[in-house]
Amino acid sequence: METCIFCKIIKGELPAHKVYEDEDTLAFLDINPTSAGHTLVIPKGHYANFEEVPEDVLKKTILIVKLIGQKLKDGLGVESYNVCENNDEAAGQLIPHIHFHLVPRYKGDGLKPWPQAPYAEGKAEEVLKKIKIN
Repeated sequence: METCIFCKIIKGELPAHKVYEDEDTLAFLDINPTSAGHTLVIPKGHYANFEEVPEDVLKKTILIVKLIGQKLKDGLGVESYNVCENNDEAAGQLIPHIHFHLVPRYKGDGLKPWPQAPYAEGKAEEVLKKIKIN
């Protein structure tokens, strides 16, 4: 896609601090990191969201997510990291090219992914009826 920032990075039209690259996948440091080492992993093909990505491409991309996660642990000495994919605009996806965030985490860093609360009485059953697959 001509206007996609990530596609421009893939083509070399915009700079990036590349962590990993192969023929199908690119990983680079986030320009506005949540913590040092915050890395984005993207397929080189342009797919707007999770549902658009072909399974074979998704499998390759996830294996690179795993590789980068281990490198964050080994190279930075972090104990943990979050993997996040914001799927579409309402979920916080700013660039419509699927990407996975790997955010290094440290004990006591104060980062909280999102608030949580229990279901109201009967709500879990209502939701389950709408999304249950089997």
